[in-house]
Amino acid sequence: MNTMTLWHISGWGFAALAFAALLVGFSKTAVSGANTVSLAIFAAVLPARASTGVLLPVLIAGDVLAVLTYRRHAHWPTLWRLFPAVAAGVVAGTLFLMWADDGIVRTSIGAILLLMAGVTLWRRRRENGGRGDAPDTVTSRAGRAKARSYGVLGGFTTMVANAGGPVMSLYLLSAGFRKLGFLGTSAFFFLIVNVSKVPFSAGLGLIDGRSLFLDAALAVFVVPGALFGTWAVNRINQRLFEQLVIAATIVGGAQLLLR
Repeated sequence: MNTMTLWHISGWGFAALAFAALLVGFSKTAVSGANTVSLAIFAAVLPARASTGVLLPVLIAGDVLAVLTYRRHAHWPTLWRLFPAVAAGVVAGTLFLMWADDGIVRTSIGAILLLMAGVTLWRRRRENGGRGDAPDTVTSRAGRAKARSYGVLGGFTTMVANAGGPVMSLYLLSAGFRKLGFLGTSAFFFLIVNVSKVPFSAGLGLIDGRSLFLDAALAVFVVPGALFGTWAVNRINQRLFEQLVIAATIVGGAQLLLR
C-alpha cells in the first residue's frame, strides 16, 4: 500500500509533511511553539480535520524524544497544578470540535494565540523583563489562577488544533522558567496530554488506520529534527530563546488567522 496514493499526496506534498515532521522534532527539543508552522503545513497538504489526527502521533514521537532528553529538568508541582484545568480544556475542545467548522477553528485558535502573545509581552514590559523562581510563581493565589486559565486554554487549543504549544510556552515564560526547566516541564506536559487525547481523537474519527500508516512514514523525520534541536538549544542564550518562542507564537497565530 502506497502512502502517497492512499492520501492522494504528491511528492512535493509528502516532502512538505516530512519537513513539518522534522520541525516538530526541533520544536520539542529547542524552540517550543515553532510547531505551529508544522500545524499549518499539515492542514495545507491534508484535509484540515484529518490533519489534526495525522499530526498527533507525530507530536507524541517528538514528546518521547524530548522527555528522554530533558527528563531531569521537569518541575512537577507546576505540572500537577496544570493538569486538572487542562483536562477541562480538552473536554471543552472535544465538544467544540463536534460542531465547529474549519474556519471557526482556525480563527478561534489564531485569535487566542495572538492575544496570549500580547498579554505576555505586556507583562514582561511591566516587569522590566524580570524573572522569578518557577517554584514560587505557582504557589500564590495569583499564580494558581494564572495556571488554571492557561491550563484551560492550553487543553482547549491542543485538542482543537494541536496548537497548545504556544499557549503553554507563554505560560512557562510568564512563570519565570529558565531554558532547561522550560523544556523539561513542557516535554512531560505534552507527552501526558497528547497521549490522553488519543481516545478523544479516535472517537471523533480523526485517527484511523490510514492516518497511522502515514504517521509511520513521517515519524522517522522527527528524529533528526530532535537531534538538531538538542544541538542548537545549547547555543541559544536565554534572551534569544524567549524571543524565538514568542515570535513563533505570533507567526503561528497569524498563519491561522490569514489562511
